[in-house]
Parts: sequence; structure tokens; C-alpha cells
Amino acid sequence: MNSTHIETNPTHIDIVGVNKIFKTADKEVVALRDINLEIPEGQFVCLLGPSGCGKSTLLNAIAGFSLPTSGHIIANGQKVNAPGPDRGMVFQEYALFPWMTVEQNIAFGLEIKGMGKAEIQQRVASLLAMLGLSDFKARFPKDLSGGMRQRVAIARVLALDSPIMLMDEPFGALDALTRSNLQDELLRIWSELKKTIIFVTHSIEEAIYLADRIIVMTYRPGTVKKDLIVELPRSRDPSSTGFNALKRELGQLVMEEQQRHHNDELKMAAVD
Repeated sequence: MNSTHIETNPTHIDIVGVNKIFKTADKEVVALRDINLEIPEGQFVCLLGPSGCGKSTLLNAIAGFSLPTSGHIIANGQKVNAPGPDRGMVFQEYALFPWMTVEQNIAFGLEIKGMGKAEIQQRVASLLAMLGLSDFKARFPKDLSGGMRQRVAIARVLALDSPIMLMDEPFGALDALTRSNLQDELLRIWSELKKTIIFVTHSIEEAIYLADRIIVMTYRPGTVKKDLIVELPRSRDPSSTGFNALKRELGQLVMEEQQRHHNDELKMAAVD
């Protein structure tokens, strides 16, 4: 067994001294530097920052896809050494099996786990109803809109009943209306199922609308620039004074990092 049991709160995530370095033939790139975070059970956390700040790198480390160079991550009382069923991942690209129907895609992970056929049918039917997919269960991914495909991807993760959901810009490629609808759908699911969610986004408005807590990350190397609790009541009105005040604060933080990125690019161009 490749995991070490550590006594801690189940579904609680501890990120301790995490660094990540990517090495190439001629250089090293420090993607993450000294990340320390504690994420309690049931919290909805958004990772926010410009491209190159390490949001997805950190998410992949929590998922176990790309382990830290140093430091460690504890999820569900276990040190993360590999992907596991306790951490479900939803990607921007949907990641559905094109040769399977909606129903088959959702059931796939349960079949791999060896769950009985009747229980699989019951759980899949429940998720199809929860996500408004019942009328589409026999369709293939190619016959669905982007929003419907992402609903299937979310349902497939929910089928495994992972206490932690990791979401890497899952709505980034969708049109504004579909994105808004899926944000509300996700909040409803989170409210009902009490999952711990870590959600990567470039959108300040999306982070404020969704999150209990927003982690703003710096441009490379990625560190925690600001760890902010969102105290606005739900449901949140994007036109409210409080929403816009927080939007301005976060906008300033992100703009500082975007400017630093721009300055770095100018320096590199001058050297070339």
C-alpha cells in the first residue's frame, strides 16, 4: 500500500510546505513555492490568479497526478502519493468516453469498483434526475451541448461519492448563460451533498459567486498572495455593493500579478 495513514479530520486537506519544480534539459521552473493551506470539510475553495500562477499545478498535486517536489499533502487522513477515489476530478475538457452513452459514462466508475448492477442503476438514475439528464441518458457525448457534457462529467464524479471534488476551470469553455446555470447547479449540489470543493478559475466574479474562501496566487513561482474568507450571504447578487467591493479588491490583487508577468516577459524579450 502506497499511502501513509495520518490521524486528521476526514475529508480535511492539509497542504504543508509544498514546492513544485519542473526540470527541462537547460533550466528549472519553480511552479509552486512553500504552499501551506488547511481546508476543512465541506468548504468551497476557489484558487484564483493569472495564467502561470500554479493553480492547476496545485490542483493536480492534490489529485495525485503530479506530486510535489518537496512538502506533502494530506487528504482524507492519507498522504497523497497517487490519484484516489476519495478525490474526484472534473476537467475543462469534459473527459467523457465518446463511445459510451450518458448513462454508461456515469456508471463506468461504479462498474470498475465492482458495485452490483441494481445499485448502479439506482445511483445512476438518481444522478440523472439530479442533473436534469434523464431524457438524455441514451445519447452519446457528440450529441450533447458543452453544458450537457459538463453535467455528465460532474455526474460521473458524483457517482463515486468522493468526499473531495477537484474542478479545473470546468466552466471556462462555456457560453455565459450556460456557465451561469451550471454555477447555480453546482452550488445546489454542494449545498445538498456537503462536498469539499477546490475550484480553479480565472474569473473573479465566478470565484466570488461560488466560494466560501478564495486563495489568490502569485505569478510564478506560485505562492499564496491572499487567503480571503467570503462573508457575503448566499445567494450572492453580483450587482450588490459588497460583491463589487470584493471584486475591486480581488481585481487589484490579480492585476498586480498580471503586471509582474508582463514585466517578466519584457525582461526576457530584452535579453533575447
